[in-house]
Amino acid sequence: MHYRTFFIAALAAFFLIGAGHAYQKPFREYPAIEYYSFPLPPDYQEKSEWVFGRLIYPAVVSYPRWTMDYPRSDRHFSAALRRLTRVHARSVEQPISLDDGDDVYNWPWLYGVEVGYWYLTDEQCKKLRDYLLRGGFFMCDDFHGTREWSIFMHSMSRIFPDRPVVDLDNRDAIFHTIFDLDDRYQVPGAQFLQSRRTFEQDGFEPRWRGIYDDKGRLMVAVCHNMDLGDSWEHADNPDYPAKFSDLGIRIGVNYVVYAMTH
Repeated sequence: MHYRTFFIAALAAFFLIGAGHAYQKPFREYPAIEYYSFPLPPDYQEKSEWVFGRLIYPAVVSYPRWTMDYPRSDRHFSAALRRLTRVHARSVEQPISLDDGDDVYNWPWLYGVEVGYWYLTDEQCKKLRDYLLRGGFFMCDDFHGTREWSIFMHSMSRIFPDRPVVDLDNRDAIFHTIFDLDDRYQVPGAQFLQSRRTFEQDGFEPRWRGIYDDKGRLMVAVCHNMDLGDSWEHADNPDYPAKFSDLGIRIGVNYVVYAMTH
């Protein structure tokens, strides 16, 4: 991206961020599957230009799958984004519900975990579609195999019945915003520490997929048969191989910078 174009985009983002602060829902925390109490960083109330938005969704099971790895994963990734870029990232995440009026439109980057268990209502599908076509970005991760893909697509095909999910080419800009990521490999979850397998179920091969808008902007980034969330969550775990966290963080950083510049 040329410096002039980047400057104009950054200036526009500055004014949009300032306006958005007035309407965003305040920071909030929820009980999670793995963590019931997690210490708040001292600067958690600091206003910033980017926030890790975590999608709240209804699931096909009774417990909140959207909270998997939350909030440790989100905060580790935000800290890494601060270190590796000049993006002013907030130190804490923001859980975002599609049922909270227009709140989702105030958060341009949205992450969904374990979407092999999500089940969106018709109204939620409509809202997420509108959010993405207006310029929002959605990254989803940590789902594996044909069964979970089928459940994921049950909702995604209702969000975009007219747009295909396609495999991303290595030349796509999202793989070259900060890091050149031609040589990617499967990033496993923490189950690797016991199983020594990088795959789960029948998800043997990692798939980087996505959905584009009419102008060629990637608006949905699908990470299938991998668990980037665990690679962020366990980045400080000496038992979890550093090479997986290294790649997982680089992928996430590229996706954030792409979302903020395209």
